[in-house]
Amino acid sequence: MEAEQCEADAKPAPLDFTLKDMDGNEVDIRQFRGNVILLNFWATWCGPCKVEIPSFVELQNEYGDQGLAVLGLSVDDPIEKLKPFADEYGVNYPLLIGLGRDDVKEALGPVWGIPITLYIDRSGTVCKQHMGLATKDQVEREIRAML
Repeated sequence: MEAEQCEADAKPAPLDFTLKDMDGNEVDIRQFRGNVILLNFWATWCGPCKVEIPSFVELQNEYGDQGLAVLGLSVDDPIEKLKPFADEYGVNYPLLIGLGRDDVKEALGPVWGIPITLYIDRSGTVCKQHMGLATKDQVEREIRAML
């Protein structure tokens, strides 16, 4: 069943990274293995990102106890911009600092534009990638198929 949810060219997600979160804590991405990971590349200045994020908050609330882990990787914001943004949008999932971490963007990307969302299954395979704005219904459909 899992293979049916993944695209034909699906490949393992390189998750061997440690990034700082908006509180300055080190977050080892490997700790999320075994969950369905929705990894969103975004920025505070990105209009479509601001439209998507409330959906991610709702989905984390709804499916977090079933093994969904939403992660937001801010591509170029300094840490000082993330806390006010998280407060304004009620973000309930880790916001990670991607500024200066081209290694991560290249390994998981390439990231040519934002938003980009990766859907990573419980076994650590990047099953799908969505570029641009996705509706809550689209994202929820993908997540439910993987949970």
